[in-house]
Amino acid sequence: MQIPSEIIREKSVVQAAMEGLRHCTYVVIAVVLASCAEIPAEAIQEANRQVASEFLLGPEDIVEVTVWRNQDLSRTVNVRPDGMISLPLIGDVHASGLTAAQVGENISKRLTEYKENPSVSVSVKEINSYFIYVVGEVTRPGKYALKSYATVLQGISLAGGFTQYASRNRMAVLRWSVRKDSGNEHQVRIPVSYDDLISGKGKVGNFTLMSGDTIVVP
Repeated sequence: MQIPSEIIREKSVVQAAMEGLRHCTYVVIAVVLASCAEIPAEAIQEANRQVASEFLLGPEDIVEVTVWRNQDLSRTVNVRPDGMISLPLIGDVHASGLTAAQVGENISKRLTEYKENPSVSVSVKEINSYFIYVVGEVTRPGKYALKSYATVLQGISLAGGFTQYASRNRMAVLRWSVRKDSGNEHQVRIPVSYDDLISGKGKVGNFTLMSGDTIVVP
């Protein structure tokens, strides 16, 4: 018996609908699994890392070193890329990663070889070492030198916000960190979801960016 063409067409439509439903189910499952993926503990630890209560000097910062009653030793200097500053008489002094007060103490200790009870003060004249990068689907990708700390959302805002193609819930912050066990530097990827940042319900909140962090918006 020949099956009417109308029944064949209806059967084809049903099969197509079932295939489409099956495909949608797979997509939903994939999305759910992706959203439920565990964020590495190291990434959460990095996101929760607290910034220093006092500003730490870094390369390209400009500091003024004042030695009381000695103008020849007092001067304004730049922190070099290797983290050092150069001063007369005592030569190179480490500055990167230290506060201005700590650098002043180190200079005083070095000067005791040449001067009795030296009084040294160090003040920050210009901050150039704090910067972030924003790349990918943002309006103005690039490097941003900042004078104060910024959060992830503030970094996105500085770059002009998302483009229409941005996958805002698949962002990541790339950060260089030092392993405690080996002392080796490695890159940590911190997954960031825009919806979680806005709602405040995610494991990773709107954390403060460290100098050199890169926000990636796919």
